[in-house]
Amino acid sequence: MTGDPPPAPAERFDDVFDAHFAEIHRYAAKRLGPDAASDVAAQTFLEAFRQRRRYDPARGSVRTWLYGIATKVVGRHQRAETRALRARARLGPGRDAEGHADRTDERVSAEGLRGELAGAIAALPRGQRDVLLLVALADLSHEEVAAALGISYGTVGSRLSRARTKLRKALGGTNPMLTLEEQHG
Repeated sequence: MTGDPPPAPAERFDDVFDAHFAEIHRYAAKRLGPDAASDVAAQTFLEAFRQRRRYDPARGSVRTWLYGIATKVVGRHQRAETRALRARARLGPGRDAEGHADRTDERVSAEGLRGELAGAIAALPRGQRDVLLLVALADLSHEEVAAALGISYGTVGSRLSRARTKLRKALGGTNPMLTLEEQHG
């Protein structure tokens, strides 16, 4: 959002929290599952509040800045995320008992990952995984991913391309950006 309020003044930070907490929480839940989402989202906003004077609107929107912080917090949970993805890979495809409404919001979420896809994502280098999941789960543009991670636009494109290539190969040519329902339905 281009009209995001600057987070510098503490009295305005509650507006930032209200506007973006639910979105950051959903992103964390898709990356790490619902159990870790509240902790990650809370830590993201705690760090954002502490760093609010360093926010530079010239580098991106508040939303993009928050996704960058959230991705770093998720990175600290990296070992647990990787272990969970590998465990899901060992479980293989599961029967989905959730309702249709729940499945439609679950493109490549930690709760919905199964089998080969989970293992392939877990095997990606962290930089490629972060780019892929910011695009797939947060719907960030390449420009927003670049700003969130502090990398160049070109680096976003090359990491995303390499990640997709590796996932396609691991999935036997299946498009990794399709929803789980499309892949397994």
